[in-house]
Amino acid sequence: MSGLTHTDAEPPDGPGKVSATEECIGPMRLAQDPTQVLLVFAKEDSQSDAFWWACDRAGFKCNISRTPDSAVECFLDKHHEIVVIDGRHSRYFEAEAVCKLIRATKPSEYTIILVVVPKIPSDSEEPSVLPLLCAGFSRRFVENNSVSACYNELIQIEQGEVRSNFKLRACNSVFTALEHCQEAVEITSEDHIIQYVNPAFEKMMGYHKGELIGKELTELPKSDKNRADLLDTINTCIRKGKEWQGIYYARRKSGESIQQHVKITPVIGQGGRIRHFVSIKRPHSDNNKHVHKLSREERCCGGENSQSDCNSLRYKDRRKESIDVRSISSRSSDAPSLQNRRYSSMARIHSMTIEAPITKVINIINAAQESSPVTVAEALDRVLEILRTTELYSPQLASKEDDPHTNDLVGGLMSDGLRRLSGNEYVFSKNISQSQLAMPVTLSDIPPSIAELLEEEHRWEFNILELEAATHKRPLTYLGLKIFASFRVCEFLNCTEATLRSWLQVIEANYHASNSYHNSTHAADVLHATAYFLRKDKVKSSLDQLDEVAALIAATVHDVDHPGRTNSFLCNAGSELALLYNDTAVLESHHAALAFQLTVRDVKCNIFKNTDRARFRTLRQSIIDMVLATEMTRHFEHVNKFVNSINKPMAAIDESSSNSEGSETEGPASFRNSPENRLLIKRMMIKCADVANPCRPLELCIEWAGRISEEYFAQTDEEKRQGLPVVMPVFDRNTCSVPKSQISFIDYFITDMFDAWDAFASLPGLMEHLAENYKYWKSLDEMKCSNTVLLGLESNSSPAERALM
Repeated sequence: MSGLTHTDAEPPDGPGKVSATEECIGPMRLAQDPTQVLLVFAKEDSQSDAFWWACDRAGFKCNISRTPDSAVECFLDKHHEIVVIDGRHSRYFEAEAVCKLIRATKPSEYTIILVVVPKIPSDSEEPSVLPLLCAGFSRRFVENNSVSACYNELIQIEQGEVRSNFKLRACNSVFTALEHCQEAVEITSEDHIIQYVNPAFEKMMGYHKGELIGKELTELPKSDKNRADLLDTINTCIRKGKEWQGIYYARRKSGESIQQHVKITPVIGQGGRIRHFVSIKRPHSDNNKHVHKLSREERCCGGENSQSDCNSLRYKDRRKESIDVRSISSRSSDAPSLQNRRYSSMARIHSMTIEAPITKVINIINAAQESSPVTVAEALDRVLEILRTTELYSPQLASKEDDPHTNDLVGGLMSDGLRRLSGNEYVFSKNISQSQLAMPVTLSDIPPSIAELLEEEHRWEFNILELEAATHKRPLTYLGLKIFASFRVCEFLNCTEATLRSWLQVIEANYHASNSYHNSTHAADVLHATAYFLRKDKVKSSLDQLDEVAALIAATVHDVDHPGRTNSFLCNAGSELALLYNDTAVLESHHAALAFQLTVRDVKCNIFKNTDRARFRTLRQSIIDMVLATEMTRHFEHVNKFVNSINKPMAAIDESSSNSEGSETEGPASFRNSPENRLLIKRMMIKCADVANPCRPLELCIEWAGRISEEYFAQTDEEKRQGLPVVMPVFDRNTCSVPKSQISFIDYFITDMFDAWDAFASLPGLMEHLAENYKYWKSLDEMKCSNTVLLGLESNSSPAERALM
């Protein structure tokens, strides 16, 4: 067994040999080829020989690789179910490094990786396996050159994890079929809790999947068109383990009743008990006589004869439905025919007087073209071509091959990524119980050390990181209590301070403390910046109290339940949220929706419970709009609208006023106070607050740069590990230059936006910090120092800083 790689050993059959097998998942029969094993041993010895002969005895196909590179190459070629890596001798290669290389490939998702470790001296304590599991290993095997011991280990893995993973892989095809099935499918637990619905079900019922999963069927609205005893009849049937099918009226989300042909099948699981119910539903034609006949023929199917009857009924239904569909337009009924409804709708559309502004512009240009010279008409054609694009506000970049940092930032932050869906799903953390949080009873009960820090919250130089440390990573609740009190939010919402405190706790509990950047400290930082902006004279005179309250709430919740990954990552991974929100503003839509779900879920934290309906709707609309404004794909649209609708008209008004007597007029204020302009101001304010890190004092700027870089590094690591497209390749922790990334971010996103915001709100201190920080990053980039040197890190640096080393 010398050489670099041994491939496809074909030993003769012998005792204990395991041949190719067949597995079944319900009626699905799966042929499983002989298990393939890859041995990664730098040198041949008794241990590698033992595993080789164990594979021989078990009938497994076996390969041996001597180097990490050849191991990865062989694995990508063969897709082994089991990989055994020698972890006894680090002088040849690091077993953890080899494991990570293999785990970084897509085929390794269902692979069992076993590490061989040296024997443990009898007088030593058993080491923890946690570091090995964290490195990507599945199991540990203590050095034992007995062929039988190796054989037993491999057989246990093959009979356990390998076969389980084989069935899981096969399940992907079943769910693919369900996702593309034209019939609506709903799967519930034995307690009638919805666990799965397919896209056809969502389309039929008008719900999003996220609105249904986890809910009991009894929570959904019921149609009043069913017989009073129909549900009892259905439950009695399926609880006996029998299939039921018949006609049932369901209520769509819109409130209308829809007639369905429904088939409900109980699924027997562990312990011989019913574990799930599978419902298959399809729309039924609206034929009164047909419905009447089927209602008499609804039946509970059990046994061969009744099953045959059900099948016969099913085929009869299909024939009758086809007849009904063809005869719809010729039947006399109270409702208009499908064709008449279509013509009526089209007539109403063409009679509408509503016209979008861009349509008016295009119509004016089209009219002008008719009487224009050829050269002018051709120029107007080009204008029309530009106006018809969907990216009116996004600048078209020249080639930036020499600036990959800018390319990656634009690609990662301003697009939703590739739409390549996979079986991967990004899991969001569960809510944290309020009982786990020990918070002050009232604002006056805040500990003195924290209260002293909060006295500085009105200053831009307020150090949020010190508050983070003092509050044990719970700064949002404490800062929120102080800021909301100063803006009299409780008085405006007519809620108690206890309700506000409970709400802040719930919101903060749903931020992920494990995120290096998108955690509750970032939310507190954005809240602080928003409050600071709201206190500026021009901002304050432009907005009313409802705007202020909406802005403070939006800042608080704008990143709640953020997973520490970008929208592009979630879209590429095919996450449930990306599917729910159609790959569009995925996280921002989730933040806004979850914020209101958490708020109204419990009366103890519902800060809106005493707010009248009209005010609540206005508040809700404003909060949602501001949270959605933080999504970067529309960054330039928001900035350009602000410049053209606020900055330039105000500059013209100011210039006009300065040239006339009595420059203090009501013109500028009334101009800013229009609903449209207040909307633009609020969007710009929260956008600037969200990315104000480069305008903070240098110490804070450096720390935030380290934290966001670490989050991007972790995403790149995970993308490589899962075999997903790497959205921002320059954010590789081994090669990334943090100064370059900061320079690109400031140049492309920050400078113009804060120039516009400063021109409106007058923020000279922020602009000074921005200039100083930019100069700092530039000097470090020119020095071409390592990340450790350029950030001036010391041994007591933070986790985010250490990640940059």
